[in-house]
Amino acid sequence: MSRTAIFFATGYEEIEALTVVDILRRAGEEITMVSVTDERSVTSSHGVEVRMDKVLSEMNFDETDVIVLPGGMPGTKNLEACAALMEQVDAFVQAGKTVAAVCAAPSILGHRGHLNGKKACSFPDMESQLEGAEVLREPAVIDGNIITGRGMGAAIPFGLAILEKLQGKEAAEEMAVKIVYK
Repeated sequence: MSRTAIFFATGYEEIEALTVVDILRRAGEEITMVSVTDERSVTSSHGVEVRMDKVLSEMNFDETDVIVLPGGMPGTKNLEACAALMEQVDAFVQAGKTVAAVCAAPSILGHRGHLNGKKACSFPDMESQLEGAEVLREPAVIDGNIITGRGMGAAIPFGLAILEKLQGKEAAEEMAVKIVYK
């Protein structure tokens, strides 16, 4: 079992964030919802307040295998403005650990140079921000240790792509059947 941390900033897209939480928890993965502020509750771009498991200052990144960045506005900008989180994103990518981002959030990886030579996808309006990437228009893309998703409508394929990376293609296909996705 891998340990995944999904980071919530004010203005996150709730479907993108909570779908990943749901799919991975159903699969038996350990997932921690983390506020990038000192507040235990974080409000989405549509006014949905969700209570977090931890705040950023409580995180032990040495005990974390995967970082997930949901999209949404201004959530994506708020994630990118969090220097402590960005330091960890950089460290994870450099160490070959998995980093996943969906919708607008793959732009963060583009801005930080982590998509150079990679295949990636994002929300259509953010494709120009995927600096150095071969942009695909797929619901979700796995390229090495980077997983990207296109947007809210691709939240399930994005979550399944993370599960595939963690437990294999068969586990992701079985989950798709269980949740009546396919």
